[in-house]
Amino acid sequence: MTAHAKYSITEDEYDALEATSAVKHEYFAGNIYAMTGGTEPHNLIAGNVLAAFHSQLRKRPCRVYASDQRIKVLATGLQTYPDITIVCGQPQFIGKSRVTIVNPTVIIEVLSPSTELYDRGMKFHNYRTIETLTDYVLIAQDSYRVEHYSRQESGIWEFRDAVDLDAAITLSSIECTLALADVYEKVELTPTNPDIRQGQAPDAAEEAK
Repeated sequence: MTAHAKYSITEDEYDALEATSAVKHEYFAGNIYAMTGGTEPHNLIAGNVLAAFHSQLRKRPCRVYASDQRIKVLATGLQTYPDITIVCGQPQFIGKSRVTIVNPTVIIEVLSPSTELYDRGMKFHNYRTIETLTDYVLIAQDSYRVEHYSRQESGIWEFRDAVDLDAAITLSSIECTLALADVYEKVELTPTNPDIRQGQAPDAAEEAK
């Protein structure tokens, strides 16, 4: 989903805004970014992935959340709404409300033309500081491609990708497999938009996140 930069506010003001706003916002370093809705392919992919993990984790101590679930990166202060979040074990929230999770195990983002380099770059830089995070998955809309980053015991992130409908990725940390045929079921691929800001927060080149 695309984020549009707005104005600078405090974290308390951000929390109050999110409690009443019909539009979700990402927050980082005093800046908020309104999140627009995903495209039809984006929504189909996210729904397919949610269903695939839900069926594999139903009777296991892991929870699968859609994009309405907010997470906070404690080390950097980023608050955002990944397309899919998986938490294994008991979810940990900020304060007494069950609004913002701080201990995701797996984060999955469906790439969009306006957010792809941000998801690959500065957003992943923030995500890597989450101690509980073991896997980061990026899913393309313009081709059959799923990229998987997994944290090794050494702390190094290992990269693998799958680029064919007959392929699959395996998330060993949660003992799950994600088949590309399931990811792209009923999805009509969209063409790539070459006009992507390199590493900046989407539509906010003047305000690096």
